[in-house]
Amino acid sequence: MVFNQPELPNEIPRKMEQKGQKGNNIRISSKKMLVKIPQAITTDAPTQSITPKFQNSVLENYVPLFVMLQLGIITRRNEFPYENKLEKQLKELKAAGVDGVMVDVWWGIIEAKGPKQYDWSSYKRLFQLVQKCGLRIQAIMSFHQCGGNVGDAVYIPIPEWVLAVGEKEPDIFYTNRSGTPDKEYLSLGVDKRPLILGRTAVEIYSDFMKSFRENMSDQLEAGTIMDIEVGLGPCGELRYPSYPETQGWKFPGIGEFQCYDKYLKEDFKAAAAQAGHPEWELPDDAGTYNDIPDKTGFFKPNGTYLTERGKFFLTWYSNKLIEHGDQILDEANKVFQGCKVRLAAKVSGIHWWYKDESHACELTSGYYNLNERDGYRPLARMLSRHYGTLNFTCLEMRNSEQSAEYKCAPQDLVQQVLSGGWRENIDVAGENALSRYDRDGYNQILLNVRPNGVNKHGPPKHKMAGVTYLRLSDELLEPNNFKIFKTFVKKMHADQDYNRDITEIAPLQRSKPKIPIDELLEATKPLKPFPWDNETDMQLGGDLFNFFENLFPFLF
Repeated sequence: MVFNQPELPNEIPRKMEQKGQKGNNIRISSKKMLVKIPQAITTDAPTQSITPKFQNSVLENYVPLFVMLQLGIITRRNEFPYENKLEKQLKELKAAGVDGVMVDVWWGIIEAKGPKQYDWSSYKRLFQLVQKCGLRIQAIMSFHQCGGNVGDAVYIPIPEWVLAVGEKEPDIFYTNRSGTPDKEYLSLGVDKRPLILGRTAVEIYSDFMKSFRENMSDQLEAGTIMDIEVGLGPCGELRYPSYPETQGWKFPGIGEFQCYDKYLKEDFKAAAAQAGHPEWELPDDAGTYNDIPDKTGFFKPNGTYLTERGKFFLTWYSNKLIEHGDQILDEANKVFQGCKVRLAAKVSGIHWWYKDESHACELTSGYYNLNERDGYRPLARMLSRHYGTLNFTCLEMRNSEQSAEYKCAPQDLVQQVLSGGWRENIDVAGENALSRYDRDGYNQILLNVRPNGVNKHGPPKHKMAGVTYLRLSDELLEPNNFKIFKTFVKKMHADQDYNRDITEIAPLQRSKPKIPIDELLEATKPLKPFPWDNETDMQLGGDLFNFFENLFPFLF
């Protein structure tokens, strides 16, 4: 029995496996989400959270673990058909010491019948069940389509009445250079344009979140809902839809810029004219989805991306993304101000071509990240004004498991992004990109959670605010897999027992004043990542353990 029937027969983890090549598994986002927890992530970082004074100082090393629920746990027809099965699974998670679960709250389900016609009935049953089982909730405001990306086995489009507007006005969607729109998510070009039956995109998102707060007031007041992750792009991530499978993208393609709808084209032309270059146009030499950097004029060595025109475009392209996230998070802060919740935004772990000079796939996604320019710390600085958590991915990946041919470096990327978040004094959370049940994957997550290990005398030097594990499934609950997972939960908690006090947080404060773009861009100055230990001090076992477990499985 599966949760997403009758849409599709099975829930498949979001991953890609390049056939015949070990280690080409890649993280291409999914709608899972992040954990935000109430504790300082560095010893000198301020926090808006309430951190209890524990007599047991080791408890300050405790990192909460959440588990993502199935993508189709509420069906496209707004039904909750497998409540009894889920209850049994939630009780198993609770007994294992898991702190909570992540839930996608799909716009395409809730507001399916028409503008402001919200139906929360199935989600209320789901949230009440989670509360009954004693677990906390991370709720994702999923304003994107489910389906059309790597591993998607559930299809939930954005509301049909919005798609109908798009039939007449296709420029409400992100568009590539060939003029093909991507219908996963509304273009940031219409954030402030009242084109969707009289409302702007930002107004639609705000109205949805207001309705969520009103209808989930019991769980909010009880502290059951502790995180609100705000969907800011495809797969819920703050990025452009630069690598859509629905348009033929395949790993390790560099993707395409997605700013050719008429509203973003108008915006770019106005910005170029203001900069004294009315002749500048959007790139026409950046290749197509499945190119590699060297095959394009834009990303090749000494290519367009290094010219004055190229730098201007990339700055504009990435700044628009920052502005998009900032204004929607500001609306979310207004809605949830005073609730004991934390806001989060998800950033995609694009680790292929990370070691290429051009960082091509990061650039097409909107992350203007180069060896001499940090493209992620400005996002963290923007989040800091909303008391937000940066949720990142690839936590389980090691460089040695990835393709050197495609210049993949997930470990380096994770270290850069987490270090940038800690430098901006914000909470950083994360998740695994692939469903893994092996000790090596868990050990890599544990290393990233506390890069310098457990401090027996107080909080560690650096610590993630939490981790969300992808994903709840029958496979995870198989006896051998779940036995290892339960040990992983214990190690996440620094060998301490489950403690709900760790996830108690203060009421959300109003966002601080808007940060000028020049001040945000000061954070592009590259700084060396903080040092990581070679391995975690909370090992689940290494190569020797794995050898004996495979040789004598009946002993383990």
